[in-house]
Amino acid sequence: MNFNEFLKVTSKINNLELPAEASQFKMSPPFRERLLQKQQDKIKNAKQSAVLALFYPDVLEKTNFVLILRKTYKGVHSAQVGFPGGKVEKEDTSLKHTALRETEEEVGVPMQDIKVLKSLTQVYIPPSNFFVQPFIGYSNSRPNFIKQESEVEAIIEVSLAHFLDDKNVITELVSTSYNQHIAVPAFKLNDHVVWGATAMMLSEIKDLLKLAL
Repeated sequence: MNFNEFLKVTSKINNLELPAEASQFKMSPPFRERLLQKQQDKIKNAKQSAVLALFYPDVLEKTNFVLILRKTYKGVHSAQVGFPGGKVEKEDTSLKHTALRETEEEVGVPMQDIKVLKSLTQVYIPPSNFFVQPFIGYSNSRPNFIKQESEVEAIIEVSLAHFLDDKNVITELVSTSYNQHIAVPAFKLNDHVVWGATAMMLSEIKDLLKLAL
């Protein structure tokens, strides 16, 4: 999709009701609903974080968005694909500020270059006990991406057309903190398998964009 066309679509987004869990559960692991029922007490005291789905034009004026491949480390999100973002810090004035600050830190896009369109539905991540607030936003030009060497293994630029193609929704066998091998719905984007919370957020974005088209 041409970026100017994308901007016309986004002008409708703020007036649309979020698809919310109806979208998220399309891409959630099969055990998620049962797990959430068991973790209500933990959810009440969950840590807060925020991420940003950042859209922008490529050199051909086609619409892309950015994901990151996280470094391999001793943690539950090691070597996973996700949006730029992270936990709330003391200096953050809001969850939106957290998403913008983390995006600047992780992929080098200045906060002032980003227009935030809308907050999406929060997602709870049981293994790390985080409530994540996603936002959708855009930059009017292709950013000069600079990865944060300490946390980001690679920057992944995904075309909107590739993302919206239903052929890229797959089922993948993955290892989770609860099950060694389980089949989960996932997106196959630029040869990367995207599942779990990020896939759930992407599912809501996909449905929201299709409603606006």
